[in-house]
Amino acid sequence: MPAEGHAGPPPAAREAPLPPGSMAQGPEGRAAGRPGHGAAGLSVGHPGRGPGEPAARSPGERGVRRPGATPPLAGPVAVVGLGRSNRALVRYLLDRGIPVVGCDRVPPEQADPEIHQLARAGVELHLGPGYLRVLQERPFGTVFLTPGMKKDLPEITAARAAGAAVRGEIDLFLERCRGKVLGVTGSAGKTTTTTLLAEGLRQAAAPGGPLAGRPVFVGGNIGRPLIEEVDRIPPEALVVLELSSFQLELCHRAPDVAVYLNLRPNHLDIHGTMEAYAAAKARIVELQEPDGWAVLNADEPAPAGLAGRAPGRVAAFAASARAARELAEREAARRGGPVRAAYLAGDRLVAWDGQGERPLLEAGAMHLRGAHNRLNALAAILAGWVAGADPAGMAQAAAAFRGVEHRLEPVRELDGVWYYNDSIATAPDRTLAALEAFTEPVVLIAGGYDKGIPFDPLGPALCRRARAVVLLGRTAEAIQRVIEEAARQEGKAPLVRRVASLEEAVAEARRLARPGDVVLLSPACASYDMFRDFAERGRRFKELVMALS
Repeated sequence: MPAEGHAGPPPAAREAPLPPGSMAQGPEGRAAGRPGHGAAGLSVGHPGRGPGEPAARSPGERGVRRPGATPPLAGPVAVVGLGRSNRALVRYLLDRGIPVVGCDRVPPEQADPEIHQLARAGVELHLGPGYLRVLQERPFGTVFLTPGMKKDLPEITAARAAGAAVRGEIDLFLERCRGKVLGVTGSAGKTTTTTLLAEGLRQAAAPGGPLAGRPVFVGGNIGRPLIEEVDRIPPEALVVLELSSFQLELCHRAPDVAVYLNLRPNHLDIHGTMEAYAAAKARIVELQEPDGWAVLNADEPAPAGLAGRAPGRVAAFAASARAARELAEREAARRGGPVRAAYLAGDRLVAWDGQGERPLLEAGAMHLRGAHNRLNALAAILAGWVAGADPAGMAQAAAAFRGVEHRLEPVRELDGVWYYNDSIATAPDRTLAALEAFTEPVVLIAGGYDKGIPFDPLGPALCRRARAVVLLGRTAEAIQRVIEEAARQEGKAPLVRRVASLEEAVAEARRLARPGDVVLLSPACASYDMFRDFAERGRRFKELVMALS
């Protein structure tokens, strides 16, 4: 993903790097406006509200929004973090006559031309050291933060205490979008599920389909920022958003259809505790309206545990038929409405409507590898179903889907060895899922930046599944230690080699691999100690592999 700017925390403070077009931004932009200054459709005012909270929602604000019903935006306005999505937000505000104060920790002499262009457009910029000081020096009605920064910095705390509504660009998008919004969150699988869901909806929206003629938009952590298009998105549109925990904790509303995949330790360097991380994820369900659908993984305690707190209806997916059916049927009986569930029956993906099973797809027909991707497909099928698509059509899209870059991406076969790029694996649970996707012996390349997540589960899995492990980066020693500890229990261990660079790692992996093996880049760590983000790391891995001869 292109660099998104520079915010208060170090690079590791950002969400695990996202694909190009991510709406999560690194730089911290901040904008201030004059009270009461606005334009048609987006005015600035001071609606009655508690400190730090946006204006209360009216019944017509979500779903199909009536023209002219856009609620006022409390001003003055600040945008903190001037990365890609926040730049789009700034342009959206400026186009509606709202003055903006933009803040970013990048020094003026290092700021890229787009940031300086914002100044020429009328943005009051505060760059470099002390860039947040203006939040304490002046009152602001609304402060938009870049998602991946810490929300409890002193300047932000002071602005909130002074009455500012602290929000994110996605929150404004959700407030103003007239179409039906489907959001996907989880510690792993968000991008694959979001992309697969969007592909299925596009097929359903084709001529003759159940959603024929309805345009489909994709955004959030993938695709282009949608905020500049929000006023042009029609009521019949379907909008699919990938939503991170960082984005959700800045939201005060939720999608019409909320998909919650799973919860694993991640981003504890920013959230601080698992409890805080889980609370951020839970907002995708807890903030829904009564007519919404929560699509929950019934096998996972965190998503399944939200069923009773969902304001609207609940659909369930799982590897286990019993778990999915019980949760879906219990919630349908409690709330009224249809039963919607999807699960695995042996190696077959099936749908359940409370009356009988509907076979959809043989798992072996999918291009995507791994049990985790079967669950991702079930989640996408189920979300499309509750949005009005035919589950069989959604399953056809799942069968044809070939995956997303940097996610178990096949690179090439050389001398009987396949090379796979799974650079998205920025946490141990992703690497565990990748290992389980292969029956072949694995030579794993792992290690990188330390996000404060324990590596203990990796030890036993690597002892059982890996022929060799090539380690690099700051976490190399920690990962080697858990392998050695597990080896004493398992009675066997992979070969472990330590290297200083990805170039050395690829060369060493090739030397260790035998015909029939898989060389897998699945680092279990962020990339910030060596690369800008996971995408840059993945691209470099592919370049190195393609250069092998």
